[in-house]
Amino acid sequence: MSRSPRHEKILQLVRENGFMPIEELARLLDVTPQTIRRDINQLCEENLLRRYHGGAALGSSVENEDYVARKGKLQSEKAYIADMIAENIPDHASLFMSIGTTIEAVAQALTASHKGLRVITNNIHVASIMSTNPDFNVLITSGVVRASDGGITGVATLDFINQFKVDYAILGVSGIEPDGSLLDFDYREVRVAQAMMNNARHRYLAADHSKFGRNALVRMGHISEFHAVFTDETPPEPLAKMMSEHNVRLYLAE
Repeated sequence: MSRSPRHEKILQLVRENGFMPIEELARLLDVTPQTIRRDINQLCEENLLRRYHGGAALGSSVENEDYVARKGKLQSEKAYIADMIAENIPDHASLFMSIGTTIEAVAQALTASHKGLRVITNNIHVASIMSTNPDFNVLITSGVVRASDGGITGVATLDFINQFKVDYAILGVSGIEPDGSLLDFDYREVRVAQAMMNNARHRYLAADHSKFGRNALVRMGHISEFHAVFTDETPPEPLAKMMSEHNVRLYLAE
């Protein structure tokens, strides 16, 4: 579900000030403190804010949501994004596919609609989904399996990926800052994503609207390094302008 204009304004104010008291938010937005508390609770459920006594600050930059919680959120939006990406991948292409619940949705879409794909992934769930298509050749990287979400990282993962040069890298991200910085929570996962970016001819970013302005600790790269961004809502104006200036194609799911 899309965030309301009031939610967006709350997030903007917290980003600008670091911490915002409930009473001050209520005054600025001309609503009751009870309404602000409900708004903050909803934004905390999305891991966008953290509630403190008397106010709210940005969500944790060091701890991601639980995998099951992430997988259950914005399922329709992720499916629309996945279908849109699938429409832009030709049959008989080679792909890197990274960790993330949106990338798993892309795997579902590609498995149902494509033929002759060669897929290299560090995501156990993606490998499981795509190996059900007998016309695909699915390679899973070496490395250490992360128990929380089936992601594979480590030096062996990097060595494996660096053996290849593929047509497309399809990557997710945990947060996108207004300056175009792409953020994630795990530096090991980021190193793998960067290796995929460096070894792909075309780089596609899959990100639902909840990633815009979301906080995370590790810098993965910059949005200008991608050829296309697939999302379900128009990015904030500064980010959209930056993408246009760098010729990053924007695909909006309907």
